[in-house]
Amino acid sequence: MTIRRGYRDESGKPRNKHIESIGYLDILEKQYDDPIAHFENVVKKRNEEEARTKTIMIEVNTEARIEEDSSGTKNYGHIVLSKIYHELEINRFLDNKRRHANYEFNLEQIARLLIFSRILYPGSKLYTHTHIREKYFDNFEFTIDDIYEALDEFDRHSVELQQYGRVTDLIYYDVTNYYFEIDLEDELRKCGAAKEKRHDPIVQMGLAVDSQAIPISYQLYPGNTHDSETYLPQMAALKKKFNAKRIVVVADKGLNCGDNIAFNLALGDGYIFSQSVRGGSAKLKQWILDESGYEGVGDFRKKSRLIPVDINVTVKQTGKKKTKKKIPIDQKQIVFFSQKYADRSKYKRAELLAKAADLISDTSKYDRAIHYGAADYIKNIKFDKNTGKIIEPEEVLSLDLEKVREQEKYDGYYLIVTSEFDMTDDKVIESYRGLWQIEESFKITKSTL
Repeated sequence: MTIRRGYRDESGKPRNKHIESIGYLDILEKQYDDPIAHFENVVKKRNEEEARTKTIMIEVNTEARIEEDSSGTKNYGHIVLSKIYHELEINRFLDNKRRHANYEFNLEQIARLLIFSRILYPGSKLYTHTHIREKYFDNFEFTIDDIYEALDEFDRHSVELQQYGRVTDLIYYDVTNYYFEIDLEDELRKCGAAKEKRHDPIVQMGLAVDSQAIPISYQLYPGNTHDSETYLPQMAALKKKFNAKRIVVVADKGLNCGDNIAFNLALGDGYIFSQSVRGGSAKLKQWILDESGYEGVGDFRKKSRLIPVDINVTVKQTGKKKTKKKIPIDQKQIVFFSQKYADRSKYKRAELLAKAADLISDTSKYDRAIHYGAADYIKNIKFDKNTGKIIEPEEVLSLDLEKVREQEKYDGYYLIVTSEFDMTDDKVIESYRGLWQIEESFKITKSTL
C-alpha cells in the first residue's frame, strides 16, 4: 500500500506522485482492525492540514478591465442581504403563501429581486427586470408582468409579513426629523425644533423597532408636532396592527410626559423612560446626590426606589389649550453613576465654554448653528426674538460660573423611571441601553443612505 498525490500536468493530463510506502496489506491487518479505513483517515487529516497551510499563488493582470455593462459581470455583494433575508425567514413566509394561491409566478423570487435591487440598484420595476435581473447569480425566471401582478400579493400580505416571527413585548421608540430646503411650509413640512438646529421646514418621523433592532412601524407627522405628541397615535396603531397584548416601551426623556405614561398604564402596558436629572425637583436631586444606598464602587454604581409620584394628565383640550390634572401613580426610579458618562459631560461642557468665551470676546462671530448651547453659559446675553441675532448688550457679558458649578454636581448621573417593578435594576438599565440601536438607525438614514 502506498500514498500518492493526484495532480494535473501542464497539458491538463492527470498524473500521480508517490508520497509514501505504507507496507503490505496482510502485515498491516495484524496491526490495525481495518487498515484501509485507518489510512484513509490519515490521508484525510493530511489533506485538511495542507489545506490550512497551503500557499496559493494568484496572478492578477492590473491592466485588465471589465466594462461596467459587460454581460459577464455578476453581483456577489447581495449575499450579505441574502443572509439577513433568510434569517428573517421571508422566503419561508412567501413560499407558504404561494402554496395556497392560484398564481403561477414565484412570489418569493420576485420579492428577493426587488428587495436586493432596491438597496443595491435603486430604480423602477421595469429597469430592475430589464437591466439588473441578470446581474445576480440567483435564477430569476419571471416576466415584468409577473412583477406587476405580484405587487397586489405583497400588499395583501404586508401586515402579516411584518408580524411574522416578530417579538413585540419590548419596543424601542424614538423621534427624529428631516429638513427640506424649501422656502414655504405646506401641510406636512412645517418649521419646528429641527435636530440639526436649522430653520428649514421639517417633517417629524416616529420610528418603533423591536428588541432585535428591526423596524416594525413608522409614521410621519407635521414638522411642528412635539416629539411627545407622536407617542399616543403611534403606539395605538402599533398595538392594533400587531394585536399585542402587553408591550413595554423604551424611550428617552423627550417622550416622557404624563399623558404618555397614563396612556401606557391605562392599556396595561409598561414603560422605561429616561428623565432629566438637572431638571428634577430639589428632593429628587437630594436623593440622587446622597451617596447612601448606592451599590457598586468605582466607575459605576446604582440605586433604586419605589416611590409615589404625581403626573400631569390632560383631562380636557380646547384647540391647543389643555387642562391638566395631577394623577398619583407608583413609579420605580433607578439612578446610576458612570464615570465615562461624567467624563463625556465635562468634555462637551468644556467645548461649549470655549465657544462662550470666544463669543464674549466678539459677539459678531455668533452663529446659532455653531454656538448652539454656548449662549446658555453667558450672563446678560439677549437675543432678538424675530431675527435671532444678539442684541447689543447693556451690561458686560461674562461666563455664568455659578451655573457651571451647579451642573457639574450631576455629571455622570443618569435617571431612568419605569413601571416594571418586578424587573431587576440591571435588566432595566440593559433594556434602556438598547435604545442606541434606534439612534444608530437614524444616523444611517441621515448619512449613509
